[in-house]
Amino acid sequence: MLNGVSLDQLRTFVASADGGSFSAAGRTLGRAQSVVSQTIANLEGQLGVALFERIGRYPVLTAQGSSLLDDARRIVTDADQMRARARSLAEGLEAELAIVVDVMFPQPQLTAGVLDFKRTFPSTPLRLHVEALGAVAQLVLDGVCSMGITGTLPFPPPSLAATPLMTEQIVTVVAPGSPLARSEGVVPLRMLLGQTQLVLTDRSCLTDGTDYGVQGKDIWRLSDLSAKLAFLRAGLGWGHMPRWLVEEDIGAGRLVPIVIEGPAAGIMPFQAVYRSNALPGPAGRWLLDRLSQAS
Repeated sequence: MLNGVSLDQLRTFVASADGGSFSAAGRTLGRAQSVVSQTIANLEGQLGVALFERIGRYPVLTAQGSSLLDDARRIVTDADQMRARARSLAEGLEAELAIVVDVMFPQPQLTAGVLDFKRTFPSTPLRLHVEALGAVAQLVLDGVCSMGITGTLPFPPPSLAATPLMTEQIVTVVAPGSPLARSEGVVPLRMLLGQTQLVLTDRSCLTDGTDYGVQGKDIWRLSDLSAKLAFLRAGLGWGHMPRWLVEEDIGAGRLVPIVIEGPAAGIMPFQAVYRSNALPGPAGRWLLDRLSQAS
């Protein structure tokens, strides 16, 4: 391929860049460091550019290497997906479908999709996990689930392939007794800093320490979305929530939507993630297609 450049060479290039050293790439690929180093040297010779600088203890990507890394990664990913697609077609229907769904995904849409799944694939058991943030991707990376649906993790790891599904509106809400609810128009940042923000936190190490949508100083972190909703209703703070979950509370006056200064809560895009070398089978593809539709 590419006038003598092989897929194995490109895979070695990507592994070396991701691992930060030829020895790390060797451990990933199950090869000796000397073999990795020679493979990279051969690739550089065929491409006519230096991909790594070998001055210090660890090889460092050159400007040319950085420029070509995305191309190499795309080719390797496309080849892995093609092989996985062929394997999926050959193997037929999954014996079991294990998926993990973001806690923010609309529950009515999930329930309707799973109900149709049961009718369409009555002999395929479903194992469902519900997580948030990096925990969704982590279960897929660990092989616990064959695919995941994530919204609270905006940038999945590069080792996972992603397919857009749908979007959900996110609103900022408080209890009616909160000072924020009595503010007219846009709530200024100075008022937010004096109130407690309730934030959904991560149960995985993948995004541990990374905050999304955090705008206050007094932060309470919760790993359960139901607890966050209960705390919001009790007036313990303010927070961003999926509209599908708080629509009834807003209509009944138990929660009040507010518009805050700075980046708006806006829209959350959901996407399916799966390992690029293990694509969803027929039942998994069907379910993803169903969940991308309106309930």
